[in-house]
Amino acid sequence: MVIGYHIILTGYGHWLPNDPRGSMSHDVFSPDLMPLAEHHFGRRKIQPSKKMLRTFFVEAQQYLTHSILWWEEAERRAITQAFREIIHEQKLTCYSCAILPNHVHLLMRKHRIPAEEMSDAMKERACTLLGKIEFADKKHPIFSDRRCHVYKSDVPSMRNCVRYIEFNCGKHKLPRQKYDFVTPYDDWPLHNKQRS
Repeated sequence: MVIGYHIILTGYGHWLPNDPRGSMSHDVFSPDLMPLAEHHFGRRKIQPSKKMLRTFFVEAQQYLTHSILWWEEAERRAITQAFREIIHEQKLTCYSCAILPNHVHLLMRKHRIPAEEMSDAMKERACTLLGKIEFADKKHPIFSDRRCHVYKSDVPSMRNCVRYIEFNCGKHKLPRQKYDFVTPYDDWPLHNKQRS
């Protein structure tokens, strides 16, 4: 039984299908990217060095249609507002969120709206708000086309996901993020049984 969704949205060009770290893509469609690294589905157990990863991205950038963009504080504020609006409008429950310079993590409670619709709505609203601050040319994609959803089926995996998302802020040298649309995880759905 699925009880939650770990949604990962990546900025355009920041996690390619044959990323040396591994990826959730099943195929590499660009013939130019194929020789740069071997495709591996899922996260590799042994991660590449920073130097190896940097070399891969320097080589890969010449084959991308658009430049790679980073989300500074103003962009992260716009993305925050987009998520706040969608979570409020759709009456969603978010247990953890990290908005980083090139990707975001969200842990969402299972809902009548599937994970795909949640992430699409959030991406669309974020692009709209980023357009208002003229972050990029209208033709420039903000997010990667691919979505990554990891389904959670028990309370321990939900708790671990909250810790993982919170850890990501420090990993990217950002202060711990607090959002008014995040509800502290209360062991749902077990908390109802514990109270009865």
